[in-house]
Amino acid sequence: MPKEPTTPDLVELTRNMIASANQGNIDAMVSPFAPDAIWRMTPLSTDFEGLARIRGFVEDWFGSYGDYAVEAEEVLNCGSGVTFAVTHQEGRLLGSPDGELVAETWAYVFVWVDGKLVRLTSYNEIHEARAAAERLAKERG
Repeated sequence: MPKEPTTPDLVELTRNMIASANQGNIDAMVSPFAPDAIWRMTPLSTDFEGLARIRGFVEDWFGSYGDYAVEAEEVLNCGSGVTFAVTHQEGRLLGSPDGELVAETWAYVFVWVDGKLVRLTSYNEIHEARAAAERLAKERG
């Protein structure tokens, strides 16, 4: 009888988080975060520390848009518990006079420990995020 793998598929966990965000399913999106996780938004120079603050940020973010969609363009396992993702996001800002469409590409570095997300860092410079993910995987290696 084959054994079930004990190590979670980090690419699958990453893709599932992005898919949950696309569905607007906040519960599923934040469920992989460890209780003391940190989400660093480098473009905003802001950290959201702890699951309650992360959830509040996600609720505020989704609440800013009438229509919101996010799609994974690339998801990689960099090794040593580090994944890297590039997403394309689009949404219509609530309260804008013409329902302004905002479209952005973001990159993310995920740090996983025992199947839980302990640190997520967001970038709007893909090359910067990729280099950070590679460097972090090497350091943790």
